Amino acid sequence: MTSRLDTAFTGSVAQFYERYMVPLIFEPYAVDLAARVARSSPARVLELAAGTGVVTRQLAVTLDAASEIVATDLNPAMIEEAARIGTRRPVRWHIADAMQLPFETASFDAVACQFGVMFFPDKPRAFAEARRMLRTGGLFAFNTWGPLSVNEFADAVTHALAAVFPDDPPRFLARTPHGYHDASVMAQHLAAAGFRAGPGIDTVAFTSRAVSPRVAALAYCEGTPLRGEIEARDPHGLERATRAAEAELARRFGNGAIEGRIEALVVTVAA
Repeated sequence: MTSRLDTAFTGSVAQFYERYMVPLIFEPYAVDLAARVARSSPARVLELAAGTGVVTRQLAVTLDAASEIVATDLNPAMIEEAARIGTRRPVRWHIADAMQLPFETASFDAVACQFGVMFFPDKPRAFAEARRMLRTGGLFAFNTWGPLSVNEFADAVTHALAAVFPDDPPRFLARTPHGYHDASVMAQHLAAAGFRAGPGIDTVAFTSRAVSPRVAALAYCEGTPLRGEIEARDPHGLERATRAAEAELARRFGNGAIEGRIEALVVTVAA
């Protein structure tokens, strides 16, 4: 079950997320997802859980110049960071809950969501909202992380923190980002939301790279809600936890520049 802390991308987390997490794991999937959306030639696109705008920026350069982009996120800090960075052309930014979207029914040709569906507390309901946004034949495209075991840096960090907090290990990464990867369950949730066509589900792997174990440790421990889990267990323990994650990453992948496998499922379905 998703914890309240799991959706707390607040304060400095947004800046750490953009500085460290985006280049570490999100950029290649943003290119992939934007290309899939662009192939449907949409005139109007809605993005859910836009975060700091990594997909938004890709959509802005990939879509036809006449297309309109509306980008939303639940967390004001993330939208503020995305708007501060900006895009190559105008984008409409909105703070919005994917469970209850403030837009007219059937007003978009495509809905995109990069690594956000895992955070939705009621996925069929959120998917139904995405479907409500779409015109007939419109595209819903999203991605979600594969199991922790095939996402090597995340697995190393989770293992390291279990040793730091053995009585109550932080499980954010396993529970939420890497907790929704059963393709049959996704298909059931989409059907329950009213999507009649079967989804296309592709497994897509890339290589994650960091200039050092320290950078990867900072990304996960300070650029995600994992920070809140750490500080809930020890208000002064963030640096200790980050150093433990750094040490485990160095043990598994070496010092200096490191590489690890990342894997996700990419889902497309027509309304």
